[in-house]
Amino acid sequence: MEFVDGIGTYIVPFLIVLTLLVFFHELGHYWVARRCGVRVDVFSVGFGPELFGWTDRAGTRWKFSAVPFGGYVKMFGEADATGTVDGNPATMTPAERAVSFHHKRLYQRIAIVAAGPIANFLLAVVVFAGVFGVLGQPFTPPLIGGVLPGSAAEGAGIKPGDRVLQMGGQAIERFEEIQRIVQLNLEQPIDIIVLRDGHEVAIQVAPTVVEETDRLGNRLRIARIGVRGEGIAFVRHGPVEAVWRGLIETYVQTAGTLKAVGQMIVGRRTTEELGGPIRIAQMSGQVAQGGIGSLLVFMAVLSVNLGLINLFPIPMLDGGHLLYYAAEAVRGRPLGMRAQEYGFRIGLALVLSLMVFATWNDLVHLRVIQYLVGLIS
Repeated sequence: MEFVDGIGTYIVPFLIVLTLLVFFHELGHYWVARRCGVRVDVFSVGFGPELFGWTDRAGTRWKFSAVPFGGYVKMFGEADATGTVDGNPATMTPAERAVSFHHKRLYQRIAIVAAGPIANFLLAVVVFAGVFGVLGQPFTPPLIGGVLPGSAAEGAGIKPGDRVLQMGGQAIERFEEIQRIVQLNLEQPIDIIVLRDGHEVAIQVAPTVVEETDRLGNRLRIARIGVRGEGIAFVRHGPVEAVWRGLIETYVQTAGTLKAVGQMIVGRRTTEELGGPIRIAQMSGQVAQGGIGSLLVFMAVLSVNLGLINLFPIPMLDGGHLLYYAAEAVRGRPLGMRAQEYGFRIGLALVLSLMVFATWNDLVHLRVIQYLVGLIS
């Protein structure tokens, strides 16, 4: 019975979220490819054997495959994983060349490859806008409702009743922005300007970092300055304002993710925060229990991360292909097949290593490793 409950609680929400994200990513590639006159042979959600599908009038086979982790769009004349072109370009007929990805202009190939990540960012904007317009956006005034005794905020001179105007050089409109800025700065001092008794007061505070265990059992380093707001409010925006707020939130999520990755690279943030498919499935189930609004916001954040990761300049990802095209633009001709093949091998090693590392983190956080060690010790 617990197994059945687990499927309903974790697996189903995870597959729904993942399928939607993959579908829109590949739809971006497909839509721009068709606009550029490229023939698309296959549109697959998932890998491996086909479960079911259909063929449309343009000859594209739309299918759902057995392994639901990812997907792909197979375009006629597209280079495969080893850099070789599907079909010998020298033997293509003029009609085949006209619909071949390989024979499209450089800017068209760039547009087709970039369209996948762009579709993920656009999906995030739409989802955020929908949530902010229908359910509302957390919009608590940036007033300090309380200061914890002995906290970094108290030591810096922040007082209850202060209204935060700026933080880290950024204008503050909502208390939620204060929380986000603090979390991304860890122990780094933050310059703050508050409004107190009609006067602006400049303050500098360095967050205190503590280790906490979240409801999923993950150990996280959390930055705190020791202030709380005055309740929490939700504001529903009109259509135009909701889209604008969705754009801002997508940008903030993108910048925050890049900053967090940079902190991991330099060692200021632990890599234990990296999660793989197991933890994403667990989080999907937990978030789904919080309601459709929470699940949609979670999906939008994942969509931003998917789009961003695919833009990393790693061969095998979209960003790797864009890197090859940048080299082609500079050189005036494509990179040689040997260089592309070596690049693919390096990219494959990097991606597989990251997947193994993230999955290892998942197993450690879920105490699977400890359980297995206990069985043999």
